[in-house]
Amino acid sequence: MDIPLVAPLRQTLPQPVVADVAAEVRRQWQTSRLAQRVKRGDRVLVAVGSRGIANVATMTRATLDVLRDLGARPAVVAAMGSHGGATAEGQRELLASYGVSEENLRVPVLTDMTAERIGTNSWGEPVYWDKNALGADAVVTISRVKLHTDFRSAYESGIVKMLVIGLGKRDGASQHHRWGVRGLRDMMPETVKVVLEKTPFIAGLAVLENAREETARLQVVDRDDLMQQEPLLLEEAKAIMGRLPFDELDMLIIGEIGKNYSGAGIDPNVVGRLLMEGQPEPAAPRITRICCLDLSPESHGNGTGVGIADLTTDRLLQGIDPVPFRMNNLTACFLWRSKLPIAFPTDRECIDTGIATCWQPSREKVRLAIIPNTLELEHLWVSQPLLEQARGNKHLEIAGDLGPMPFDAVGNLEQERLFPHSVRSKRSK
Repeated sequence: MDIPLVAPLRQTLPQPVVADVAAEVRRQWQTSRLAQRVKRGDRVLVAVGSRGIANVATMTRATLDVLRDLGARPAVVAAMGSHGGATAEGQRELLASYGVSEENLRVPVLTDMTAERIGTNSWGEPVYWDKNALGADAVVTISRVKLHTDFRSAYESGIVKMLVIGLGKRDGASQHHRWGVRGLRDMMPETVKVVLEKTPFIAGLAVLENAREETARLQVVDRDDLMQQEPLLLEEAKAIMGRLPFDELDMLIIGEIGKNYSGAGIDPNVVGRLLMEGQPEPAAPRITRICCLDLSPESHGNGTGVGIADLTTDRLLQGIDPVPFRMNNLTACFLWRSKLPIAFPTDRECIDTGIATCWQPSREKVRLAIIPNTLELEHLWVSQPLLEQARGNKHLEIAGDLGPMPFDAVGNLEQERLFPHSVRSKRSK
């Protein structure tokens, strides 16, 4: 089947943004109760996770500077559960890829995987916490607050999850994930009560990002206010998150999947596919066929979420490292999302097959969209039927005319031409 022509769109809904991230981080900490909780000479650890938070190195450096100004002795501790292959070396490499390294920040970066049991939660389950963090005088976190990819609750991705899963290391992550959705949605808030009682955690920097994955708001949340404040921040994050501007598609092409774009590789909140054992699917968006073409190098071979797509390429599957891939998915106990889809030698064959199987036999009626990944959604390319829908949306700008998809000589999509400002394009430069 002939591939439909596509035209570029840009989402133009106004977005909140922090103009000076470092200055706002310092202001948030300086106007918080931090100075009341940290004494001169205290060993204070700044917990940083593995998610691709915009400006995370800047935020970490500014936090370290504030702590130094108070006379503390700061360092960084990894808070990413079993990510990085559940090894100290893997977690150190992940943090360094975000600019969080000893060379860049001039402080120790602690990635040891040892966790100690600190108590028992109301479910009768043991609670684990990072040994280095337990030995500190105080711990603060830098955590993005956003919708989780697996469940809905008052506490999803944020400070609570970093305290329980991130600083719980592999033991804490396994402890909760083996209960499936219930372990995250229902047990995690019970576990954090033990953490708040038994550990030196004092406050967290909550990070909200807008639909352009820019820093939209920063707020320090004191330990005493955590359980009341995080649900409010989550609602705010939900309102400004990136979305596809269409509720129904026959086909979606995703240039890259990866852990740097979503913890699930492909964000289920964007594509409308939860794919969780025994859980209902979202009502929208409804997409018949999804093709994913590449795995980001920032994922370090972790192809988690590839099964959310229907079709893929041989090179994506060949890029999966079975060690972190299996470790992440078997620890999470969510397996449906990582079943391997049908693969093809080239992008053109993958896309051809997607069009042929998308349940819309009329080429001119195929509602097709292309995005670089499920994080960068400001720019997308769409076929004629979606272009007509876009004309009635004041927050969609038609940025060019219809034309053929650009393929190289071997039949692979030239993603850098379609998305010159994407993570992929910046990487290639």
